[in-house]
Amino acid sequence: MTIFLGIDIGTSGTKTLLINERGKILSEANAGYPLHHPKPLWSEQDPEDWWQATVRTVREAVKKARVKPADVKAIGLSGQMHGSVFLDKKGKVVRRALLWNDQRTAAECEEIEKRTGGRRKLIKMVANPALTGFTAPKILWLRNNEPKNFDKTKSVLLPKDDVRRRLTGEFATDVSDASGMLLLDVARRDWSKTLLSKLELDRDLFATCYESEEVTGKLTADAAKKLGLTTDCVVVGGAGDCAAGAVGTGVVKSGVLSSSIGTSGVMFVHSDKVEIDPEGRLHTFCHAVRGKWHMMGVSLTAGGSLQWFTEQLCAEFSKAKADPYEILNREAAKIAAGSEGLFFLPYLAGERTPHADPDARGCFVGLTLKHTRGHLVRAIMEGVTYAMRDSLAIIQQMGVPVRQVRASGGGAKSQLWRQMQADVFGKKVVTINAEQGPAYGVALLAAVGAGAYKNVEEACNATIRVTSETAPDRKTKQAYDKHFPIYQELYLSLKSGFKSIGNLD
Repeated sequence: MTIFLGIDIGTSGTKTLLINERGKILSEANAGYPLHHPKPLWSEQDPEDWWQATVRTVREAVKKARVKPADVKAIGLSGQMHGSVFLDKKGKVVRRALLWNDQRTAAECEEIEKRTGGRRKLIKMVANPALTGFTAPKILWLRNNEPKNFDKTKSVLLPKDDVRRRLTGEFATDVSDASGMLLLDVARRDWSKTLLSKLELDRDLFATCYESEEVTGKLTADAAKKLGLTTDCVVVGGAGDCAAGAVGTGVVKSGVLSSSIGTSGVMFVHSDKVEIDPEGRLHTFCHAVRGKWHMMGVSLTAGGSLQWFTEQLCAEFSKAKADPYEILNREAAKIAAGSEGLFFLPYLAGERTPHADPDARGCFVGLTLKHTRGHLVRAIMEGVTYAMRDSLAIIQQMGVPVRQVRASGGGAKSQLWRQMQADVFGKKVVTINAEQGPAYGVALLAAVGAGAYKNVEEACNATIRVTSETAPDRKTKQAYDKHFPIYQELYLSLKSGFKSIGNLD
């Protein structure tokens, strides 16, 4: 038997799963860890937590599948993008990692644009603008605010690549994840020497770039012992969670778009060539498919908004045996489309697409005495979906074809939310047989790297199929088409107020 292992180092926890050569999932395991917010809009994690979760979930998944350690031939790694792991010359972590949803680097984004001659010139260099969540501003923040820690730093790795370092001893990354550091020449699929020079950053700080299915090393004896595997097991490049999730849902060809609602919301579309939004509202990154790219819009707190509501305002659910999300979903389903004039702006951690505004704040607008908890929940779901339609609108404006939307993440488990996406987007929304997203995607990449498939496209065609289809409802779509422009106007009306609130922090 030949087994492939996928590991996804997420924001709230790590998921590990095992698949066979046919792509069948044999087992999976999950482990959570804390998220630290030392100041408002700051977000950090301890890289040691990722490693411990990796060891725990790999051992658990292998045990559940009842496979021999020698049967596990390859590992694929995925993880939250943009995070910064700062390491000293001995490979020890200098400080807690700054994460993708950390918003402290507004001044450093301005510094990057100034050093490169402005926003549009920067976009020409690396296909993307400077955003607070990206890695490059975090490195400059460390240099500007914690100079002693910066002087200690000899390597900067992304979250999944720090786990790779502990698995293989290699300092390596893949081109999809590296694209989100704002230091990669996306067209060339390698580090931008020009930008590194302008930012006065040493190339030696950064790992070697690989394609996603390429082998980057083998397990060390120590790692193999900890995981209960063998040193013959290889580790492939893997991918950032967005590209990995796209592979895991078969978004590896033109015309197919992935709509993923997890902690964040991601609209991801495949491209056979480098397509760049000159205004920088969408990201253009290397895809996890060799020689391909993708465009991506991100809403920072999508499912995270509903999670916040549940944890902070529905404390009674902690005593209930039922799934709190099922209860809220049923309540929201009883409310008419449009939530009777109630809107929610899902900017609980600032926003990325299309506003790139770290000062944006979450808010309900239109509250009246008639509104119930069900209205609030439905408004959250609609607000998140409107935010993702913002990205879809830009993708379509750029002439990129979208014939089908593939829903994934926690939001795809809700039939109500799938129907809402179909109605708001005006597109058929489908689900596929693999619901594990990034972990499944990198397990497929591992299978390609080990030679089980010729390429990523072949792996997806052999393992992924559509399991449900949801068509737009004409009347509901018309209702949402009337509400969407109002949603867009609300941000513009509140923008100056958001800025004033930000100045109070």
